[in-house]
Amino acid sequence: MITFLVALALLIVGFFTYGVLVERLFGIEPERKTPALTKTDGVDYVPMKGWRIFLVQFLNIAGLGPIFGAIMGIFFGPAAFLWIVFGTIFAGGVHDYLSGMLSIRKGGVSLPDIVGDELGKGVKVFMRVLSLVLLILLTTTFLSGPATLLQGLCPLSTFDFRLSTIPIAWVLIIFGYYALATVLPVDKLIGRFYPIFGGMLLFMGLGIMVVMLGWHSAEMPEVMDGLQNRQTGDLPLFPMMFVSIACGAISGFHGTQSPIMARCVTNERQGRWIFYGAMVAEGILALIWAAAAGTFFADPETGLYGIDGLQAYAAAHPGQNIAALVIDKVSRSWLGTVGGILAIIGVIAAPITSGDTALRSARLIVADFLGWDQRPIPRRLVIAVPLFLCVFGMVFVDFNIVWRYFAWTNQTLACFTLWAGTVWLYKNSKYKFAYLIAAIPAIFMTAVCISYILIAPEGFHLHLW
Repeated sequence: MITFLVALALLIVGFFTYGVLVERLFGIEPERKTPALTKTDGVDYVPMKGWRIFLVQFLNIAGLGPIFGAIMGIFFGPAAFLWIVFGTIFAGGVHDYLSGMLSIRKGGVSLPDIVGDELGKGVKVFMRVLSLVLLILLTTTFLSGPATLLQGLCPLSTFDFRLSTIPIAWVLIIFGYYALATVLPVDKLIGRFYPIFGGMLLFMGLGIMVVMLGWHSAEMPEVMDGLQNRQTGDLPLFPMMFVSIACGAISGFHGTQSPIMARCVTNERQGRWIFYGAMVAEGILALIWAAAAGTFFADPETGLYGIDGLQAYAAAHPGQNIAALVIDKVSRSWLGTVGGILAIIGVIAAPITSGDTALRSARLIVADFLGWDQRPIPRRLVIAVPLFLCVFGMVFVDFNIVWRYFAWTNQTLACFTLWAGTVWLYKNSKYKFAYLIAAIPAIFMTAVCISYILIAPEGFHLHLW
């Protein structure tokens, strides 16, 4: 319990200290008019209230990533808590803040244009391709995950494909919603209903935390137990854990989402609360689920506690989506039937509402590249329909494979965003060493991504040494 409470306190303190420092080094200009006010079009550039933008941004970035990633990350041991805390404060928060604020400064442009402006035309082209690949992979994972959870609540028709069973009816239902949210103006579905879903997700996390601290604090994993790798396989803690826990520490996907909300911000003062603040909120959510997964499976009869119990549970369910099973089991057991269903719905809403904004972001990236005005609906459909077909085809690929490639692409995208932020701060900040707040996490994440693709089974599979 000590580790959890200290980590929680550090995240909150980090927002009010390091977050303020990042804001100051960036140099906000409250009197500058934002794109939401200068480019209002009723579709993507729509002024919204700050609290509403925060909840939408939080829900956009807090999909399955901070929950699934945190659960998979705690397999490596209590070291996961350190990465969630310090990654959120010094890497993820900086990444999200810079991607959002640079979009505002550059007129609401998408991530490839932000990075390309700072790192060159060749990188801009590469970023367009990498961003679209990431968003298609992410939408696929955020389609399969909630469909599986919904199938557990209300079984519908399935489709047997190779080694997996796909809940095809739920896939089609969610896909239909994605189509609407991708094409309709941002304030019709996203701005109106996402704050409600965001509240549900926060309720779920708070409920899990209260039960865990009140009745299961003795079983919670502690950093004092040691930071050695607890993974039962042959996966090294570095760099694997730093890719497994992405959205709960730093995630390139966030950089594709921040410009969506940057087009709705009405004052630069809102930036720290919306972009850095939503990242801290997501870090807290990841912290809760990492602790819950490492606490729930204590079994005095077998002598297996915490993470060892989680490892044993995973071994007893080979080939299954362990994170989804853990969410279902923990929510139902700790929150009761009604609370468990509400919690699971919160977990379902989060990935669905990240999947549709991922597709929306992909549409905007293509539209920016083509220079197409997005007010005419036919133009939106011409871009969106091919994206829908790509995602639907990827549903039939093994989930675990898609997730691993998404995880690496996600962190690689974050590297480029941080390097772009480094260059911008070096050129524009009035503080001489301001660029270091982006350069240091950029160097670290570059080392993580290069190391990962060299040794990962889905990469070059080289020997660790």
